[in-house]
Amino acid sequence: MLLALLLVLYTLQGFSSPQNPPSRQLPGLPPSQENPEPAVPDKMQRDMEKKANEQRQAELKRDTEKLLKLSTELKEYVDKTNQNVLSVEVVRKAEEIEHLAHSVKTKMRDGH
Repeated sequence: MLLALLLVLYTLQGFSSPQNPPSRQLPGLPPSQENPEPAVPDKMQRDMEKKANEQRQAELKRDTEKLLKLSTELKEYVDKTNQNVLSVEVVRKAEEIEHLAHSVKTKMRDGH
């Protein structure tokens, strides 16, 4: 019981006098600049955006070429089957095309 009372008093003491976290002020900086965010120069920002757009464009070109190849393969598989036979390979190829097409769409939408 005494232990419980001491625990309650200790807890209340912690709530009655909150401690302020230590200041993280950097030496030589006024308090208004305690945590300055690094500024990226405009030219550097534009260069980074240009490089990201070039990379996105290269990925889109690669993916659309692959889409064309997969679509051609799918057509060849379908041409080889008849109305009573649906190859598992045809279904896999269609799913792969669907996945890649979704990826291309997402890259195009997020790029703008």
